[in-house]
Amino acid sequence: MQIHWHRQDLRAADNRALARAAAAATGDAASTGDADGAAPRGAVIPVFVFDDDVLEHAGNPRVRYMLDSLSALRSWYRERGSDLVVASGDPTEVLPELAATYDADRVVWNRDYSGLARERDAAVRRALNEHDVERESFHDDIIHPPGSITTNDGDPYSVFTYFGRKWQAREKPDPISPPRAETLADVSGDDLPTIDELGFEDPDADVPEAGTEPARERLEAFCADGIYRYEDDRDYPTRDSVSRLSVDLKFGTIGIREVHAATESARERIVDVETNGDADPDDERIDSIEEFQSQLAWREFYTHVLFFNPNVVTGNYREYEHDIEWRNDPEELQAWKDGETGYPIVDAGMRQLKSEAYMHNRVRMIVASFLTKDLLIDWREGYAHFREYLADHDTANDNGGWQWAASTGTDAQPYFRIFNPMTQGERYDSDAEYIKTHVPELRDAEADLIHEWDDLTPTQRHGVAPDYPAPIVDHSERREAALSMFEAARGDD
Repeated sequence: MQIHWHRQDLRAADNRALARAAAAATGDAASTGDADGAAPRGAVIPVFVFDDDVLEHAGNPRVRYMLDSLSALRSWYRERGSDLVVASGDPTEVLPELAATYDADRVVWNRDYSGLARERDAAVRRALNEHDVERESFHDDIIHPPGSITTNDGDPYSVFTYFGRKWQAREKPDPISPPRAETLADVSGDDLPTIDELGFEDPDADVPEAGTEPARERLEAFCADGIYRYEDDRDYPTRDSVSRLSVDLKFGTIGIREVHAATESARERIVDVETNGDADPDDERIDSIEEFQSQLAWREFYTHVLFFNPNVVTGNYREYEHDIEWRNDPEELQAWKDGETGYPIVDAGMRQLKSEAYMHNRVRMIVASFLTKDLLIDWREGYAHFREYLADHDTANDNGGWQWAASTGTDAQPYFRIFNPMTQGERYDSDAEYIKTHVPELRDAEADLIHEWDDLTPTQRHGVAPDYPAPIVDHSERREAALSMFEAARGDD
């Protein structure tokens, strides 16, 4: 018998470690393209362990989505005469116990590249070794593993542009087929725990439907329409041109190879139907597809950054001569969290976060800039809040995004480029449709007045929307304060 330890790969298709174990069950490991065939090793037992150390960093929306994903995965296995075995506790103790219970001589899993995950996996390898259980891990979560895309000197990139060019030029592997039913063990597992039993609560947010089939439906819908408008429309939160696949990639309910292959199929449909096989280099839809693919590359770039710099989870990537003197005002921080800053696009984003466990990416940049450059509050406060409320929270990507906005990260926004939240709202939500969706106090207000909210007098604001707050800070004043704060950290005279 073999055990496949599911972690952030809650799917059966396009799952490298699971495919390798299933192929080895019949002595057909060569079918995955990764190894030569060998003697049969026994059927695969799918396992998931509820690890307290991992749950300690979770939030209600992510736990809800995880449980729903596990339920969908369990159904897939049960339809094929197997099951998902679930357990709780320290994997260094649980996995050797399960190996003994099922007489399994091998445990496989897909790698996670965060510092804590690598420490955990090293401990699991030692524990399995002490029990004479073979173990093997595989690269799966991103297309190109850390260390495979480097500078000419062999160093990891700190600038995305050069990384992205190499990423785009590299050949991409095909998606991997799911295991055949006969390679899966005839086992039965205990019921999944409830969210209450895990110590969490059902979120107030409307968490997306979980599992591989809903993920594929999102991917198919995006590749039929939004991907062709992505470059022009992706910054506008009401244009419905984003994939909404971030939560699926976070939990691995769909594989990255399958996603990339779908984007290539979207490209081929244009070429085949309209140009008889010859791509038009001026076709804006091709540019849009490549722009979306570049976002997949950004995801991998930040994973590489985290792998080589695990300290960025709690520390600045970019060194300043002096420490940045963040203000960290508790009342202003709470107003930001509650969506009560008096800056409409910021408040709309923060309220979307709580109602949907999601926020549009352009708005994420706006609210992050506002926290760090207008409120002068440490980016780590915002990162922690997002980690609690986002269903798609991913350590590498969220950390990279927050440090970009705070001008402390790799390839970051220069400290002197500071978003004006009113200008951003008018530019990307000119009709205030997004704002009105999430800030009901402003639903009867004219868009022009919403975008002038910071310039209105108290009497005018009361007449337009008496229940919506005035701006808690003056953007122009805080912009100057932010510049001074960063210049002091730089050691500028």
